[in-house]
Amino acid sequence: MSQMPQQAALAKCPSCAEPVESGDLFCGACGYDLSVVPTPPQDHPTLTMTGSAGQDAEGVAWPAPEPESSAAPPAVHLPTDLPGTDSGGEPLHDHEPGTAEASGTDPEGPESGAEEPRRPAGSGVRFDRPAEPEEYPLQAPDPRVAGSPEHIAVPEEPAQLCVACRAGRVDSDGYCENCGHAQPRERDHMEQESGPVAAVSDRGLRHHRNEDAFSVGHTALPDGTPAVLAVVCDGVSSATRPDAASTAASQAAGDTLRAALPRGTHPQTAMHEAIVAAAQAVNALAEEPATAREHAPHQNAPACTIVGTVVASGLLVVGWVGDSRVYWVPDDRSAPAARLTEDDSWAAQMVAAGLMSEAEAYADERAHAITGWLGADAYELEPHTASFKPDRSGVVVVCTDGLWNYAETAEEMAEAIPRDAAERPLHSARVLVGHALDGGGHDNVTVAVVPFPAPMQGAGSA
Repeated sequence: MSQMPQQAALAKCPSCAEPVESGDLFCGACGYDLSVVPTPPQDHPTLTMTGSAGQDAEGVAWPAPEPESSAAPPAVHLPTDLPGTDSGGEPLHDHEPGTAEASGTDPEGPESGAEEPRRPAGSGVRFDRPAEPEEYPLQAPDPRVAGSPEHIAVPEEPAQLCVACRAGRVDSDGYCENCGHAQPRERDHMEQESGPVAAVSDRGLRHHRNEDAFSVGHTALPDGTPAVLAVVCDGVSSATRPDAASTAASQAAGDTLRAALPRGTHPQTAMHEAIVAAAQAVNALAEEPATAREHAPHQNAPACTIVGTVVASGLLVVGWVGDSRVYWVPDDRSAPAARLTEDDSWAAQMVAAGLMSEAEAYADERAHAITGWLGADAYELEPHTASFKPDRSGVVVVCTDGLWNYAETAEEMAEAIPRDAAERPLHSARVLVGHALDGGGHDNVTVAVVPFPAPMQGAGSA
């Protein structure tokens, strides 16, 4: 008759952990059945991670212990010194602990024609990953590309500071973002010097923009004789786009003179043609664009005045429409100066008709009301031209009323202009503009100074 296997006596109840006596079948505290206690699991030896399942602990080939020596400490044995299998269960290559193979390097270098991959011995990991690239992508731009011309960053222009508060930035409309002050425009003050002639134009102290314009230049007649020209235009403030009108007129007149004089056209005839060309240029402004007057149908056409001079071959030619003027100032200030033009204005008409004296007429508030101008709504165009042959050297002053309001008579103009004006025309033009600004600068100021050389043979007078 077979017998049940005897179980080991329990010291305490598996359920409530109360002490029990040998031979008890039930726990006296909780009534647990002590006869059904499970059999303890079978003990298994601990295996190495790199060893096979069927190999016991005694089959592991541990290195032999080093002989005891008092001179050197015993060698340390690492787990990687033991043979094992790779992740696929294959045995690793035979090796000797501490050799170059275990360290993954060959002290004598690879042999020609045969290279073995580096594999740390005893690691149990297969190094069969793809070869790593020689260069890794950089987070920052590649300096080789960033340094090419097309990738070089262009530095931004420094922000323009306000001329008034010196702190605010100037926006695209020309106003300070801090104080709202309007910044000077390029046209507010203009200077140009061309050969012996020079001109200066300034906005003045009261106007919000400069509506004057000029054109100066020099060329040669067919026989090589030098010719000097100057044109000054004053935009009519009550008209539409007076600044555009003066610019168009001065450019058209200057271009016409520069083209006509080298062809041999007589200077006075060339001046007449220049004024006609200027009038056509201003008239064209009223026609473009076609919808310019849709939002302001009651505005009149652009308009301006014009005055000009040509000095060539001992001849002094002037031409004008409006109230801008030309003055003659000799170098010998003992000789009389002269005004060479007559205004197209209400005051001039009153004086010409004998109804008022010149002083009375120009003191009237209607004195500067012009009776002649360039523009689509002007009366019939009548360019005025005149020719003079001074018998001595001097300078010709071509200016708008922004200057002659502060030096109306020829004598006053002669006193205002420097005596070395013929040698320093640009300096003299600056001085005359400063004279007007010092007087109040109520209008735009534009002046051109043209030296007149001493003629070889004197004929006539200014």
